[in-house]
Amino acid sequence: MLKIGVGPSSSHTLGPWRAAQNWIQKLKNENLFVNINTVKVDLYGSLSLTGKGHATDLAIALGLSGTDPEFIPIDDINNIIEIIKLKNKLQFNGSKEIDFSMDSILFNREFLPFHSNGLTFRGFDSNKKEISNETYYSIGGGFVIQEENQNINPKDTHDNFPYPINKAVDLDKYCKQEQKSISEIVLENETVLKTQDEIYSKLDHIWNTMLECMYIGCHTEGILPGGLNVKRRAFATHQKLIKDTKYDNLNEWISGIRNTEVKFREILKWVSCLALAVNEVNASLGRVVTAPTNGSAGVIPAVLMYYMVIENHEATIDHVRKFLLTAGEIGSLFKKNATISAAMGGCQAEIGVSSAMAAAALTELLGGTPSQCLEASEIAMEHHLGLTCDPIGGLVQIPCIERNAMGAIKAINAAELALERNPEDAVVPLDKVIETMWETAKDMNRNYKETSEGGLAITVGLADC
Repeated sequence: MLKIGVGPSSSHTLGPWRAAQNWIQKLKNENLFVNINTVKVDLYGSLSLTGKGHATDLAIALGLSGTDPEFIPIDDINNIIEIIKLKNKLQFNGSKEIDFSMDSILFNREFLPFHSNGLTFRGFDSNKKEISNETYYSIGGGFVIQEENQNINPKDTHDNFPYPINKAVDLDKYCKQEQKSISEIVLENETVLKTQDEIYSKLDHIWNTMLECMYIGCHTEGILPGGLNVKRRAFATHQKLIKDTKYDNLNEWISGIRNTEVKFREILKWVSCLALAVNEVNASLGRVVTAPTNGSAGVIPAVLMYYMVIENHEATIDHVRKFLLTAGEIGSLFKKNATISAAMGGCQAEIGVSSAMAAAALTELLGGTPSQCLEASEIAMEHHLGLTCDPIGGLVQIPCIERNAMGAIKAINAAELALERNPEDAVVPLDKVIETMWETAKDMNRNYKETSEGGLAITVGLADC
């Protein structure tokens, strides 16, 4: 649920990038890679309608070039794309030059039946004969599935998990049965797949990426790319908040803000500033952590920093790990039983889910029971139900960036509400709100599912910006 990649979108940038990598691997497995001379890519549905704004074409070209979104130096991105545009050639998987131009990526408005985010890779040999045709779907959060595997049940769990979890009621049952927190149950499941040291190392890497992203966002001013002329706001807000605090690097910055005396009225400003910072980095093709998507990447780091800066100045990396483990499990419940793709469910599937993830995780760190954590998650999602996805110009900027700040604030409020109530008194369980979210998603007009054909994208539009 928490992946490191390049913005601005997990579904429209990270997913297609990974799909290109997967296709290359399949070509190699089938001994076709050496015969590929030309490549064409067809984008369908939401990928086509908002692909330009989400840099889908750039992501595909970068994936075909053999780069990895987790590790590529951000400064290399423009250089690779400019060379492709100049030469109409591409270093296929970084190993051989083939014919390729950005016009080789075709934007088709029609939708494929399985999912809104479809793309097809076609490979041709030197005689212009098509020797490979593979369709993939970017199903949200950077997850990719191939067309031939579309009937795989997403609820399938690992046979060896000590605590197989498909629904919130399963998680609650195991926590009560074992007298353990959500993060403890999740950690035991994860150790089936990796060692504890490997898990902790990955979580620490994720957190460090979040910290770096917040730091960059708070220290970068100017205008976001894309044509909307959106001014970065985190920089100015951050300058007002830190006052005379002095630091020379990321670690000193963290120490400085954790030791800063924060007045009550500044709490919301800090949370909003950090959420905005992350998503301004995301909007400029920077490196972020999908949580559970790129468009909602600012909620979890902002809420976690709220805990460390406001609630517990003595918080350690162990608190961070617990937070991320709990948040990830909540996100997986939504993925298994609904969606984390705005192209399928609107923005409730992104900001709503991220807020629910953060609310549960914060509740655990604040001493809440597992049942209270699930109640906090339910409260957060309940007040995002029906939220549409209507990005102006297909860019993850308006209203997306501000929505991260709102989602973070709602997560904190949901945690506080849950801590003040006996979860047995709750009328709506988390599983029911997830079910409701999915039904709402299915009923939602397609124009409000990341197509930029409804809402603000139409009533405002590029011409008004």
